[in-house]
Amino acid sequence: MIQSPGTVLNDGAYDIVIQTDLPQETEKAIQKIRFIAFDFDGVFTDNMVYTFEEGCEAVKCSRSEGLGLKKIKDLGIGMHVISTEENKVVAARCRKLGLPYTHGCENKLAVLIEILKERNIPLEQAAYIGNDINDIPCLEKVGFPIVVQDAHPDVLKYARYRTTRAGGNGAVREICDLFDTIIRKSMRK
Repeated sequence: MIQSPGTVLNDGAYDIVIQTDLPQETEKAIQKIRFIAFDFDGVFTDNMVYTFEEGCEAVKCSRSEGLGLKKIKDLGIGMHVISTEENKVVAARCRKLGLPYTHGCENKLAVLIEILKERNIPLEQAAYIGNDINDIPCLEKVGFPIVVQDAHPDVLKYARYRTTRAGGNGAVREICDLFDTIIRKSMRK
């Protein structure tokens, strides 16, 4: 699993470390990615939930993700959020970010396979970003499995890359910036 310091970018809120010293095989794997699937809780959020006495819930997300996701969209890479939990917060945040999403699903891998099949993209050309044990089936099957810095220890061994930022604190932006940097570098060659 790759995790080492690299170039520091400042997104206005905090520094994001983008790894520039990746092995060539890792860069080649990133260059082949045509689709990125994300878990929501623990990836877009800090894995915490605020529950109000009326039963409403709120989560904390990083505002920097939107600009990073635009970079991925501009590269022509497809994206989709797949969440086990059915929650209005997932739907609202994904709509705001312009991301397609599936929530309330028991079998994330089946959803991912169906989405990729519809787009005629093999699993080897997909990345998946997760943080917990319900992400393991997807992490095991995709070409580029990623976990966030604060992922559960049981999923670390399934990752090819681990972010330097925690979920909900710039991890998604870090991945977007990394992919953008690597893919644009390969376009200049």
